[in-house]
Amino acid sequence: MPVPALPKIRSEIAALSRRLHHNGWVANHDGNLSVRLHGDRFLCTPTAVSKHDVDESMLLVVDDKGAVLEGRRKPFSELELHLAIYRARPEADAVIHAHPPHATAWGLVGKELAPLAMPEIVVSLGDRIPTLPRAMPREPAGVNAVQDAFGRFDAALLQGNGVFTCGADLSQALLRMELVEHCAKILSLAAPLGSIAPLSTAEIAKLMEARRKAGLGPKPKP
Repeated sequence: MPVPALPKIRSEIAALSRRLHHNGWVANHDGNLSVRLHGDRFLCTPTAVSKHDVDESMLLVVDDKGAVLEGRRKPFSELELHLAIYRARPEADAVIHAHPPHATAWGLVGKELAPLAMPEIVVSLGDRIPTLPRAMPREPAGVNAVQDAFGRFDAALLQGNGVFTCGADLSQALLRMELVEHCAKILSLAAPLGSIAPLSTAEIAKLMEARRKAGLGPKPKP
């Protein structure tokens, strides 16, 4: 898809940074956002700044190795995870990392968002929202796990490190983050009330076909 003019993307990243903070999904210096510009260039938020305070002048342009091409600040330590997602998903042009409380709590205890019981979740996010094992920033095993997961999924929880989502643009990546947190909150509320009936295999297959027809999810490898 055509990449919007750079000033517009800068404005969108700054606005969504503040929105993540307003939603209570980040605190301190948590979270980060990035957008693919073209080729091997990416626009991203800097490290050591509250998302409440991010403005357009703080943003960085980096290459596919994480080297800073434009900007005076430093990139965040988890940039390699963003780059791994872009490698896994050539059609994805935005990545968001945040710590929405309910979903982050599920990941913290190593639980997946399951059972899949709501059709909207499957159509929008697929047949699984995995929780990946704890890994320190830049640890190769963690980077590889993220790249492998996003070759198949649009969202993933990282144990002790919140949620990552990708999308065709920032809006879609944000909607997916919202849905992950919404799902986690509903499952957390439902679990004490009784057994949650999962969707059947046949129902999930039908929903995944609807997802495919809507053009959602990873694009088939050529």
